[in-house]
Order: sequence, then C-alpha cells, then structure tokens
Amino acid sequence: MNAAPPFKRVALIGFGLIGGSIARAAREQGLAEEIVTTARSAKTRARVKELGIAESVVETNAEAVDNADLVILCIPVGACGAVAEEIAPHLKPGAIVSDVGSVKGAVVRDMAPYLPAAVHFVPAHPVAGTEHSGPDSGFAELFINRWCILTPPEGTDAEAIERLRAFWTALGAKVEIMTPDHHDLVLAITSHLPHLIAYTIVGTADELGQVTSSEVMKFSAGGFRDFTRIAASDPIMWRDVFLANKDAVLEMLGTFNEDLSKLTRAIRRGDGEALFEHFTRTRAIRRGIVEIGQDSAAPDFGRPHAHLVKKAE
Repeated sequence: MNAAPPFKRVALIGFGLIGGSIARAAREQGLAEEIVTTARSAKTRARVKELGIAESVVETNAEAVDNADLVILCIPVGACGAVAEEIAPHLKPGAIVSDVGSVKGAVVRDMAPYLPAAVHFVPAHPVAGTEHSGPDSGFAELFINRWCILTPPEGTDAEAIERLRAFWTALGAKVEIMTPDHHDLVLAITSHLPHLIAYTIVGTADELGQVTSSEVMKFSAGGFRDFTRIAASDPIMWRDVFLANKDAVLEMLGTFNEDLSKLTRAIRRGDGEALFEHFTRTRAIRRGIVEIGQDSAAPDFGRPHAHLVKKAE
C-alpha cells in the first residue's frame, strides 16, 4: 500500500522553468494529492492546461492558495512582496509559504511583514536552471544533484523546515540551510556576478563596429558561446536580482574590478609568471567543481560532435 503524499494541496504561483519543473517532479514522486497553479498571463494558464501537469489551473493567486498546505512563489523576486500581501488573507493556518528566488534578504524583508503568524515562512532557492523560460521549459530532472538553499527566518518552526527539506530532497536536490544575508553574499559571487559579466561581454561584442554580427556568431565556438548561454537568461528575473541584491553584488564587483586591474597590469608589463600563477589557481577551482559533481568532466562540457565521414577506399 502506497503511503499518503506529504502534502494534500501544493499551490504554485507562477509556472515557468522552475514552477514547471517542480510540478513535473512532484507529480512523478507523488508528493501532493493535488497541484494547483496560476500564472499572470492567460496564455500561460491556457498552455499549462494543455500540458496537463497540474490538477487545477486557476485565474487568481487567491484561488490558488485556498486550502493549500504548501505555497511556492515561482515568480521574479521583485514581485514577491505584492503577491504576499495579496495572498495573506487567503492562506490556510499551518501552511508553509516558500519561494524560489535567487535573492533571499530582499524576499524576507518584502514578504514577512504580510504573512500571518499562523503560517510558516521558509524561503528557498533551488540553485538550478537553464537559459530557457516558459511553461514548456520545465523538466522533472532539473533539481537532481543540485543544491536547494533554505533560509528560514529566526524562530521558524523546525517541523515546517524539515517538511520542506524533505520535499526538495524528494525532488532530487541536496539541501543546505543558511541565513538570508549569507546566502546573498555567496550567490553574488557564484551566480549574480557571472551573469553580470556575461551580459556585459555579450553586450560589448554587439557594440564593436569592427566585428560584424555574423562573425560573432560564426566564431563563437569558444568561451564567448558559453557567455551567450548565460546572457540568454530571463531579463525580468535578472533585473530584479541585481536590484534586490545590489549591496552584495556591488561588494563582489568591487573585488572583481581589483582583480581585473591586477591582470591588466600583468598583461601590460608582460608578467607571464603572474598570469600563469593566476590561471593555474583558477583551473584547480574548475577541477574541484567537477570532482564534487556540479558539472561534467566530459570534453567540451559533453556537447555532441559530428563525426568525420570515412573516406571511401
């Protein structure tokens, strides 16, 4: 006899890459009796109905959270405060309220004042994603062997934290708990700054008059190609991330600029030893990421390659 799902009704507000992946994985793992979702766009809601991933697709956030025992906001961080205010009167006592934003300090500040004392607020950040968005972009395997960071405010109910930890573990994620501020500092260097650099480099290439657009695309088989993947991420989401986590991002950007100045001086002075030492150290970091299973060691990141056609005898 199968055990009862850990949640009777899971409400997903927003249905893009992350919301869609949660719905698909939760359904595969039997984590909810019912998944109900909503999205701001009528077109998105219609598409979710066509996909048949959720048991119910409703028009408003208030309808979605009605009688739900787990509510997850899968929306840009800049919208979380307004949505928290909207759904607060409709939340079921004892419900767990969470999110998936990649900034946590601002989310806590924006959401917590509106949430009633009778619910449990456990913010979360699944550190997983692709450059794609929309209801068709999700897939159940997205969170496997990826980290999900929980940042519960001080005094949050321990049982609620454990229930959400178990939920993310069942989706395939490894779960870590830290404070919102520490999360934002860590993600500023591991995620936010790399995205900012990628957006800048791709934008710079686009502005170079002596390099045509066709050449940029034609010869992008090296590092530039990988920057374009990052720079293709959802512009609304990343606009909100940089505005919401500006203090930590600016701190990391200052450190980055200092390091960039050191490399600039080394190149100008012809200091090959300094360049070699720096590149050797950073190569070791890449190897460490592969060793702990956060990326593939396959050549060219595992991309498929065409085979040479064998010459006829």
